[in-house]
Amino acid sequence: MAKLAERQHGVVSIRQLERKLGYSRKAVQRDVSSGRLHPLHRGVYAVGHRRTSPHGSCLAAVLACGPEALLSHCSAAWLWGISRRGPAPLNVTSPVPRRARLPIRLHHSRILTAADRTLVEGIPVTALPRTLLDCAAESRFAALQRMLERSEELKLFDLAPVEELLERSGGHAGWGRLRRAIALYEPAPFTRSEFERRFLEAVLRAGLPRPAVNYAEAGFELDVYWPEHRFAVELDTYATHGTNAAFERDHLRDETLLLAGIGTLRITDVRFYREPKAVLTRVATLLARRREN
Repeated sequence: MAKLAERQHGVVSIRQLERKLGYSRKAVQRDVSSGRLHPLHRGVYAVGHRRTSPHGSCLAAVLACGPEALLSHCSAAWLWGISRRGPAPLNVTSPVPRRARLPIRLHHSRILTAADRTLVEGIPVTALPRTLLDCAAESRFAALQRMLERSEELKLFDLAPVEELLERSGGHAGWGRLRRAIALYEPAPFTRSEFERRFLEAVLRAGLPRPAVNYAEAGFELDVYWPEHRFAVELDTYATHGTNAAFERDHLRDETLLLAGIGTLRITDVRFYREPKAVLTRVATLLARRREN
């Protein structure tokens, strides 16, 4: 029993004791009476003492809800490391309808597949895409964006499985919010050269002054530049700032241009593709302010 508990954050279920270790119900009750086992939920025990770690509490909740149950929602987000909130209240999702197990928040889902299941720290948990989907139904949009950003920082995020999940879960309450949140991670459907061409066309359609393109100033080549206003727009794709070194170079470049009296606005291909009108409105506003100075 001690070895099993050690592998399981100090908790065991009666099902495991009976099937793996050959315990009878009477033997379990005897260990409860002697203080070797401490009930946490119906059929789930802490071994040796009542104190359980957060991981132990999570696994105990999953064990209490049946063999197919999974830690889910905000509890799963905590386990994945993409949320700073603790695991409580403990959320568990089961493919089989079950009676509530207070204080556990028990959810039922008919659309769980093998792709939605995994283990983290030995705890059955919803896979990251499903965790994000469940959290999208209950979290503010800004909080969901932070979870996505954190999952990218931890190198956990993969767009393809999230899109696959969305294709088969259209009725889920978190579908629309997650679809909107991942838009930032979907590649823009044009190349850098096409991005430059479309941006220049949009500037002229908006009635803004024609800028210079690839203009040399202050020791740099500026993507789009209005010399008379000393205002530049840098057109960024992921490839242009996909490394730490490029990120640092871009910031040093912007600082040097600012010291030379040149204002700079950075626009990504994804942002321009998603909201071209908003981008052009900002460019026009900044140009107007430069004219006033």
